[in-house]
Amino acid sequence: MSLLDRRLLGFRAIDVLLFLVLVGLILGVYLAKTLAGRERGQIATVERKIAQERDRIVLLEAEVAHLERPERLAAMARAYGGLAPAASGHEIPPERLAEALQSPLPSVPAAAAAAAVAVQPLPAETETSSVAEDEPAAAPALTPAAAPAPEPKP
Repeated sequence: MSLLDRRLLGFRAIDVLLFLVLVGLILGVYLAKTLAGRERGQIATVERKIAQERDRIVLLEAEVAHLERPERLAAMARAYGGLAPAASGHEIPPERLAEALQSPLPSVPAAAAAAAVAVQPLPAETETSSVAEDEPAAAPALTPAAAPAPEPKP
């Protein structure tokens, strides 16, 4: 009597062995499908996050484009620093750069030095800044009485 013809509980041993292999295959396929479904869910979550980040990038690029508008920057420079775009008479052609570097620098006028002291720093841009801010507010004047006194060093 061979191993294949041997009977266990009324069934041939080969039938019992093949049944156990079939049960193992069923469990393996079930586990593989369960894990694949879980992976699919994680992939969908990551793809949603990627889409959200792409939308955020587009929004931030639009905000940067708004904040870097030359008209807006010129208005802020005038309002906060008393600055203006350089006039064409102040530009030096490349051929005269060496000559300009060798000439002595003109002294800074007293009014410009006083204006440099009165300049307030720009407000810090935050992550939640509004694109609706078009024009800057008028710059507050800094008077000697309003300036904070330096702390004495021990």
